[in-house]
Amino acid sequence: MRKPFIPGPILLLGAPGAGKGTQAKELVRLWSIPQISTGDLLRANVAQGTELGKMADGLMKNGQYVPDDLVNQMVANRLALPDTHNGFILDGFPRTLPQAEWVDSHLSHDLPLVAVKIQVDYNLLLRRITGRLSCPLCQRIYNIHLQPPRRAGYCDVDGAELSKRSDDSVEVFKGRMRSYEDLTAPVIEHYHMKARYGEVNGEQSVARVATDIMAVVEKMRSMKS
Repeated sequence: MRKPFIPGPILLLGAPGAGKGTQAKELVRLWSIPQISTGDLLRANVAQGTELGKMADGLMKNGQYVPDDLVNQMVANRLALPDTHNGFILDGFPRTLPQAEWVDSHLSHDLPLVAVKIQVDYNLLLRRITGRLSCPLCQRIYNIHLQPPRRAGYCDVDGAELSKRSDDSVEVFKGRMRSYEDLTAPVIEHYHMKARYGEVNGEQSVARVATDIMAVVEKMRSMKS
């Protein structure tokens, strides 16, 4: 009998709008491993009033950046919980080479971290981000280019007027892309050199992309470290 597959630690990479969050939720459902988001960890620590949360909250209220060592400790505490035994999906971390090196040196899991990039064409990313509209009542998401409402500007479900986020502009998107590329290129190279990096086509259906990610992870796990 074939042993159950253990996915181990996974990092999803991809530009803004590539679908990392959507795919993380799919993999959580398919593999029953947790998604670990640094943004969620930060908010949870602040809400729970932990020592790390108090330190981070004080910095943020003063408009200061939360340093890597503080975020690293939050991640370390989360990875120590038993639900990560068969693996986990990192979302939003590591973003930089120093963070990637920290993760590699602090993982207690038997399997090393593997990185999978969701590749999407720049122009499609631009349409995904700048065309987004959301309903303030039911939170349904539309896209004027890819999935428009039946009646322009209004929700199909409750008829509420749709709104657009102020940061879903072309100028903001271009800035986010530059930042993403500058920070992520060394991370990609880091995992590529270790033969722990793969790419999938993110322009397919959600189910197809998830299947491809799973296949890439299984292939990398079958290779000797």
